[in-house]
Amino acid sequence: MLRRFLDHLGKFSLMLKDGFSKPENIKVYWIEFMEQCNDIGIRSLPIVLIISLFLGMVLTVQTAYQLISPLVPKPVVAQIVRDSTILELSPTVICIVLAGVVGSKIASELGNMRVSEQIDALEIMGINTKTYLVMPKILAALIMVPCLIVLSIAISIWGGYLAGMFSSILSKEQFEQGLTQNFLPYNLFFAVTKAFTFAFIIASVPAYYGYNVQGGALEIGRSSTTAVVVSCILILFADYGLSILLL
Repeated sequence: MLRRFLDHLGKFSLMLKDGFSKPENIKVYWIEFMEQCNDIGIRSLPIVLIISLFLGMVLTVQTAYQLISPLVPKPVVAQIVRDSTILELSPTVICIVLAGVVGSKIASELGNMRVSEQIDALEIMGINTKTYLVMPKILAALIMVPCLIVLSIAISIWGGYLAGMFSSILSKEQFEQGLTQNFLPYNLFFAVTKAFTFAFIIASVPAYYGYNVQGGALEIGRSSTTAVVVSCILILFADYGLSILLL
């Protein structure tokens, strides 16, 4: 078990080392980078918006349900929604969803290229395939995923506001009071730090499993599933580690 883990860790480290070398043609790599930004960021936008909206709405209703008491001021509901969304729900839940959406796509795409010998053909042409195929995906994820998380935070809070208005849980003034009460800007820094860390995991781990596929179509599916599972586990480990270190 330990030997297998160290073997994967060594191959993963070598892939990153070779992947972040100097590109042969900046223009070609820029086109690939922009395509990955579109795949990872723009195409993931609808699912991120839908999940974020309902996360905020559900969190507001359930928080109000648990805190119904004359002793608890209503603005506390908005305060809990704000902090829960920024610290945990948006960064972690959205990135786990992206690990399934984006990670499976990256692993299956690279796995198909490996099985169909497209990667071998690129290497014969003298192209550093790890730089051309892996680096743009990681860089695109490091840029687009934090942007999606910041947008998710805003949409979740707005969803909580809508739920509070429509269900008469609290008024507009009470919600705004709760949003501004005892706000710590450091929480946003923590959320963005988690987003960068999770983005690296979402892009690099599926790229490793897809790049090293051996076999046929069946192995592509297995590697895609394994990449998503490992990415989710690593995201949860990183979530706990960052919480211990930074909070």
